[in-house]
Order: sequence, then structure tokens, then C-alpha cells
Amino acid sequence: MNTLVVVYYVAAAAGIALLITRVVRSRGGPGGPVHDRYEVAFLNGGPARVVDTALAALQYDGRIAIGGPGIVAVVRPVAHDPVERAVLQEHAAAPHGALHHLRLAVMRHPAVQEIGDGLAARGLIVAPSRRRTTQAWCLGLGLTAFFLFPVSVALTMVDLSTAPEMSVPFVVKVLPALFATGVTAIVCGAITGRRITPAGQGAVASYGRAHGHLADAGHLVALYGLRGLPDPVLREQLLAAARVYAPPRGRGRRPAASRHHTTDYAAAGVALEWCAENSFCGGGSSPSDGGSGSCSSGSCSGGGSSCGGGGGSSCSSSSGSSCSSSSSSGSSCSSSSSSG
Repeated sequence: MNTLVVVYYVAAAAGIALLITRVVRSRGGPGGPVHDRYEVAFLNGGPARVVDTALAALQYDGRIAIGGPGIVAVVRPVAHDPVERAVLQEHAAAPHGALHHLRLAVMRHPAVQEIGDGLAARGLIVAPSRRRTTQAWCLGLGLTAFFLFPVSVALTMVDLSTAPEMSVPFVVKVLPALFATGVTAIVCGAITGRRITPAGQGAVASYGRAHGHLADAGHLVALYGLRGLPDPVLREQLLAAARVYAPPRGRGRRPAASRHHTTDYAAAGVALEWCAENSFCGGGSSPSDGGSGSCSSGSCSGGGSSCGGGGGSSCSSSSGSSCSSSSSSGSSCSSSSSSG
């Protein structure tokens, strides 16, 4: 049994070391400041917050008009950046000007998805696929420690039956290793659940200190979500559009409406990674997980859902969702993250 005790401790040490290394590497990177308000919006609320930022800016200076019930009309087709161009492009391609369809389409647009890729490359946010893999590692290590406890009890009973004079039961000898492994898995899982890294949180805070004086609608939405939008009518319209794709609480299925959109980015070879988890697309735009959003969070803007609209940092509404590129696109994007 002493050899088995050694095996337990060696395996526990190896598992703990590998998991901690994985978590540290997944949240590492060169860091640095954010480059513009769209990167701040993405960190605070994922793709949906980015789209709400662009819509607010376009409406603020009269280039688009959003009227009831959630219909978008282009007044002046002038774009100042790639995200605004994506809004105008998707509006021109849409069969109607419904705000909720436009939001969802722009969230999946390469111009928005590439913002997340750039942030992940600099270590300001963790890509959804990497987070899912690390969380699987945490779950696997935790379950291994959990199931090894009853196994250890059984081995102790066998050992007691063959050597009743045994001084220290086997389960007592290995309990510290199992306990340390389980605690490490739980702590690492909690850390992994935060999509924004410490470097990303610091970059957002620095941007807020440097640009907090700006009062245009785009910067207010990027920093504070839809709750910072001074126009109550536009705020309610964006919140209502976010709720259209907010998934029912406790369910992972996306609404049928989100499955039908004409733009097929998957067919064009665009990986919709940032719309692949329940904290980034299709829903609200509050702060997700304090940097989690994610929505993503990921994961997106607006009310009642995740990322991108209505709240301060993680997504100001609620969280969770999944966006799928329509019947034609076959890709899926989750949405919602919340906070406010």
C-alpha cells in the first residue's frame, strides 16, 4: 500500500502542476492598452456590446434612424470604421430593417469577430475554445479526485481485513493529495470562468480613466453598456432587440428566430468563435463576469441577456446565448451575458 500512496501523491502533484500551468498560459500574453472603444466594448460585453456601440454612434450623429417598432433606416450611408461599415453592409443585405436581425448579423460579421481575435492574441481576453478546454481539464481533475475517494475507502477496508494491525488507514494517508487536487480543480475552474484576463481588466480601467470625459453615445455604451445611453428611447429599442435572442433561463437552446438569417459566414470560411458560447451573442450587453460577459462570455448586448448592452462591464443585461448563422450558415452563436 505504501507504493500506492506514493503513486497517489505523484499523480496528484503532476495533475495539479499541469492544470495550473494550463490556466496560467491560457490567461497570459503580452497585454498592453486597448486601441479603441470597440475593443473596450468587446472586453466589457462581447460582440453585442460592440454592435450596440456602433449603432449608438450612428444614431447619435444622424447617419441612421431607429424607429418603432425596432426598424432601422439609413439616412447617410457614411462609415468611419470597419464596424460601422459592417452595420451598413448588413443593413443593405437584409430583406428588412429589423433591429434585432441587424444586431445579430453584425455580431457575426468578421469585422466584429476579428476584434476578439486581436484581444485574445494580446492576452486581454481568453478565446472561448481555450476556456472550454481548460474548464474540461478542471472538471476532469476534480472528478478524478472525487471518485478516487471512495476507491481509497474500499482499498482501506481491504487493507484492514488483511492487516488489522495497520496504524494509519490508507484513506487517511492519501486524503491530503485528494483534497489538494479537488481544491485546485475548483479554484482553477473559477479562474477559468472569467473570460477577461487581469491584463484586460487593467486595460479597460486605463481607457475609462483616459476617456471617461467623452460624452458621445458610442463611448458611453462601450464603457457602461446601454444603461449609460442618454437616449431612453434608443436604449429601450436596443434592450428589446437584445431580448429577442435571449435564450430562456436555464436552457441552452437558442430561439428559432436566431436560426434564420441570410448571411452565411460559415460558408465563407469565417470561424464564429466569439459567438459560440452563451455569453457573447444574441442577448444583452451588460458586463459579463466582471469581465466575463462572455458573454462571452465570451458570449451580448442589451437587456436580459448577455454581452453588449445595458450594463457596465460584463454585459448589462443577462447572460448566455447562442448565435447560429441561419439555415444557410449553419454556425451557431450563443448570446447573452449580463450586468448592468
